Amino acid sequence: MPISPNTTLAHYKIISKIGEGGMGEVWRARDNKLGRDVAIKFLPSALTADPARLNRFELEAQAAGALNHPNILVIHHIGTHEGAPYIVAELLEGQTLRDRINGTILPQRKAIDYALQIARGLSAAHGKGIIHRDLKPENLFITNDGHVKILDFGLAKLTAPVDGDQAQTEVPTRKVNTDPGTVMGSIGYISPEQLKGKPADHRSDIFSFGAVLYEMLSGKRAFRGESAAETMSAILKEEPPDLSTTNKTISPALERVVNHCLEKNPDERFHSARDLAFAIEALSGSTTISDQTIQLTPPLIEKTRRTKPTFWIAAAVALLLSTLTFAYFFLRRTPNRTQAQVFRVAQLLPASQPSSGQSRNRLVFSPDGTSLAYVANQHIYLRRLDSLDAVEVPGTEGGMSPFFSPDGKWLGFTIPGQIKKVPVAGGTATTIYSGDSVGVSWGPDNTILIGGIYAGILKVSSDGGTPTVLVAPTSSNAYSHPQFLPGGSQFIYARGKPFNANEVVIRSLAKADDQALLTAGYDFQYLSSGYIVYSQIAGSLAVDLYAVAFDVATRKVLSKPVLVVKGVEVASSGGNTQFAI
Repeated sequence: MPISPNTTLAHYKIISKIGEGGMGEVWRARDNKLGRDVAIKFLPSALTADPARLNRFELEAQAAGALNHPNILVIHHIGTHEGAPYIVAELLEGQTLRDRINGTILPQRKAIDYALQIARGLSAAHGKGIIHRDLKPENLFITNDGHVKILDFGLAKLTAPVDGDQAQTEVPTRKVNTDPGTVMGSIGYISPEQLKGKPADHRSDIFSFGAVLYEMLSGKRAFRGESAAETMSAILKEEPPDLSTTNKTISPALERVVNHCLEKNPDERFHSARDLAFAIEALSGSTTISDQTIQLTPPLIEKTRRTKPTFWIAAAVALLLSTLTFAYFFLRRTPNRTQAQVFRVAQLLPASQPSSGQSRNRLVFSPDGTSLAYVANQHIYLRRLDSLDAVEVPGTEGGMSPFFSPDGKWLGFTIPGQIKKVPVAGGTATTIYSGDSVGVSWGPDNTILIGGIYAGILKVSSDGGTPTVLVAPTSSNAYSHPQFLPGGSQFIYARGKPFNANEVVIRSLAKADDQALLTAGYDFQYLSSGYIVYSQIAGSLAVDLYAVAFDVATRKVLSKPVLVVKGVEVASSGGNTQFAI
């Protein structure tokens, strides 16, 4: 159908042609009802008789129309005019990412900003069961105010809505009529599984995303050859040149994100666009306010305590198997009802730092909260939260269960049968204690408490020496996870059988005045904000975290248990819960 300025489609008046591509022409038009300019896309008349193209165009309309997200092109209307189908969408002012790159390297800050917006848009689409399958710079639009819009779902695979409990790969798929062996998408950004004619899922979009981000950071395509066949061969068999060879300023953490997206095997990429967005957000240094904060409301507090300020509970830190991803939430008393701010940070472990699955406890914050120590590759690494990279702490070979001195200058850790310490600033590791342990606490006077398991609770100087038995063992119990309370004159510890409900007991350092506080779970931790946090078994290798309000002065538990975090990992050896506060 010939289209020209002043042509009328329903209540839209054509103004001028904007552009065209393999899937149709795009025109600027005026919406006479709402008084706004819009973009209208429809198939050229010569192609309307092609059932395959028409079907793909209709799928684009259905897919895009099902989405409502700031990083996805908004669809206003779908219709036909004299047999020609068309889509009315928001009119964008700006340029495509292809024009924006134009063979140049984008500043890292800008590339991260664009990447985060794209990942969020993909996450929204994947959540609706929609796979783009043709992500490339030409289909990404940068508006004049810096917003990124994902365009052209013309190759999208539309599936049923995703059930929150159903894996993406298990979602029933609506068939897209594609001839066997047909390669969908654009060469250079297409995933290896698509080239092989295999089914494409959300991980194919993640591969294409990686290729786009690579180009933003290098100014060059990740996979390129003198012919389409050579480019396809590079995608299937070759790795792209290291970004750091082209862009000397790129951070290693960002390069690892790109490489993780470009894995040949879909199972080795990010598991979801939401995880990808989370990792990029961490690199951007942005923070968000959580809507998951849990409030300990007055009905949960004993009547005698209802005049106390409201308690706010938020989350701790969980260690995932494929990546070290953590979120720390501040737990504190707040006289007003202002919501506590939540910071989310991701630490992606490179291939050279496999998470040490057999270690008991694998992560801990420094006393001032500025650094995280974690176990990987049978070493302990230290990462400042204001830095993108972690450094290996010398002398910690074989180390696990890290802990800090109160001043943060020393890092303690255990190896089988020993407890050691090493200066954080660098130096030689020295032995504090020889013997098995589960849980260590470094007190303000350089006294160290040790969960001696069947040896009871022990006390030793941080400089080493002969330990003293503080809590004598009994034949039926194990003793673990001692922790100094504020002031250093009292401590709590866990008493009971491993993997059964343990008692948390409070005791003075100077006298045997043991008092059981509660019986539930294990891995107890006291927080200076006035809570005891502990874990309860929720699965084969996962637990849930609970918290109770606790008053040190009166030695009283002040509230019922409140669920804080579900599904935190447990170490495969030792059973310790992988969280830190």
